[in-house]
Amino acid sequence: MPNSARMYDYWLGGKDNYAADRQLADLFLQKIPSMREMARANRDFVNRAARVLAADGVRQFLDIGTGIPTSPNLHETAQAVAPDAHVVYADNDPVVLAHARALMVSNEVGQVAYIAADLRRPERILSDPQLREQLDLDRPVALMLIAVLMLIDDQDDVQGAVAQLREALPSGSYLALTHPTADFDPPVVGEVTASARATGMTFVPRTKAEVAGFFGDWELTEPGIVPVRAWRPDGEVTDPESAWYWAGVARKP
Repeated sequence: MPNSARMYDYWLGGKDNYAADRQLADLFLQKIPSMREMARANRDFVNRAARVLAADGVRQFLDIGTGIPTSPNLHETAQAVAPDAHVVYADNDPVVLAHARALMVSNEVGQVAYIAADLRRPERILSDPQLREQLDLDRPVALMLIAVLMLIDDQDDVQGAVAQLREALPSGSYLALTHPTADFDPPVVGEVTASARATGMTFVPRTKAEVAGFFGDWELTEPGIVPVRAWRPDGEVTDPESAWYWAGVARKP
């Protein structure tokens, strides 16, 4: 069966993917020739957000839906700013698990851990002994949900799962997320959505308003919910809507 993490690995030039992943990934590329650049733009957001949050004093990160490690990883970027940062990765893919355990290692002062977990079971994530060992949930945490929410149908109460995670985090915590959307080209995204579902993969692009719902009553930081390339870019961006993801970061009051 095709898997989103391995498809991303293929788009990013990795080798940890199978024929089923490449077949569906190539179909996406036929419909969206810039898909590789979109995947890279999504990964670049992770590094920009991690730098900003670490510089703002965040020392704890929870990344759910990690994907196959792609350097620089979240912990590398965060610990480059704050060497004592603690990062917990969570994913439900055994391939991701194997690579994470091999490549995502702690440094002399910071810590990195990996837990096998499913976003649809937030209570299990929050009660996991390894997470509790690495993260103090009485202190601010940056919750990273990068291109993962589209893998859960509304009927599985994805909004409720994210709300439960938000509720468990203290004041001063952050939520950073990206989400694919059909807002910029509905017909093409409709075609690839149908193709993904035909293979048995859940894929749910969402509108800007639907993405906003994941932040609840948290306070959006500047520049708000914007195309992923437009969120605090490192340089000039001539066509921010060329990557079809919404992105945003919000702080819990």
